[in-house]
Amino acid sequence: MAAPSIAPISVALEGFSGTGKVATPALLSAMLRAADKISDLVFSPGRPPQVQVYGQMIPVQVPGFTLLTPDDTRHIAADLIGDNKQAITTLREHGACDISFGLPGLARFRVNIFIQRGSCAVVMRVIPTAIPEFAALRLPPQLSDVTKLRDGIVLVTGAAGSGKSSTLAVLLDAINREKYYHIITIEDPIEFLHNHKCSTIHQRELHSDTPSFAHALRSAMRQAPKVILVGDMRDRETIEIVLEAAETGHLVFSSLNTMDASKTVERVVSSFSPAEQQSVRERFAKSFRYIICQRLIAKADRSGRVPAFEVLKANARTRECVEKGERENKTLLDAMKAGTSEGMQHFDGEIAQLVRERVVDLETGLSFASNPAVLGQELAR
Repeated sequence: MAAPSIAPISVALEGFSGTGKVATPALLSAMLRAADKISDLVFSPGRPPQVQVYGQMIPVQVPGFTLLTPDDTRHIAADLIGDNKQAITTLREHGACDISFGLPGLARFRVNIFIQRGSCAVVMRVIPTAIPEFAALRLPPQLSDVTKLRDGIVLVTGAAGSGKSSTLAVLLDAINREKYYHIITIEDPIEFLHNHKCSTIHQRELHSDTPSFAHALRSAMRQAPKVILVGDMRDRETIEIVLEAAETGHLVFSSLNTMDASKTVERVVSSFSPAEQQSVRERFAKSFRYIICQRLIAKADRSGRVPAFEVLKANARTRECVEKGERENKTLLDAMKAGTSEGMQHFDGEIAQLVRERVVDLETGLSFASNPAVLGQELAR
């Protein structure tokens, strides 16, 4: 049976007379008015302009854009890139590029432009103009302790689109408001804009301000920061410098696209050669302070999505699991279950609570569980 179609949303295009080329900013502004809680704008040849709301793609009927042509998407991509020569080179050589784009007073975007079947496609993630409040993201209250850390590594992990950037922005903003530190961020591209508050904060963007994460990190070590945010730990060299920074007294925040705490540790370790892995385990065990993993789950009433968090905190037991590897009855999951009094929590425990409170329905909860069979048995009891 075919999936039910989603009704398109019609929007007016200000200043459009039915002739001539439509300015990309006007098109973006019109699409942003199509619905509340838009997370992404999507432009693909052969499809109408689309917005993504709570994970659902919704077509937007915009005058002059019934179906986008390859010329339309190429024109939009060119307007977004502008005179960014590095982005043009990256797109030409690698088939994709990341940039930031802003509509003054309205919105900022993280943009990915890529080549598919010989034509351009564009995906624009909407970045809120204001940094969210701690409570608005439903972050576990114990994470407020992160602002008290003096050094070490804090990782926020999860799938693409799970809200990692928002969580990092909230944690960094809390430090900015409470501490008199020097903070440096290295991002690709810059997402949330941070103003100087109690702290002095400098934000560097890949390609426009620095050629690589590794280069910017090495420079940061000579720029006297107390806190460093690295948008993404993409490779072995970046992970190595993050470890060095934490070992020399810096507090480092970063993210990984990993699904839980256990897989996060293995991703860090497996980035190195087998000969180096035990040493990396030992270093990471001493350096990490928190691994915060998150998943966004559709609510039972379909009114939006709710986050579920897994929180792994460094203590003697979790450090041993990281250093020596997980074994029977000595896993990170066991440590998180035993560490609830210290603020630790695991995904399936949080999902079970959401199901019991009827925030999430059973089928959806099980589909997001780390161990659906065990969670199903627990909920059945």
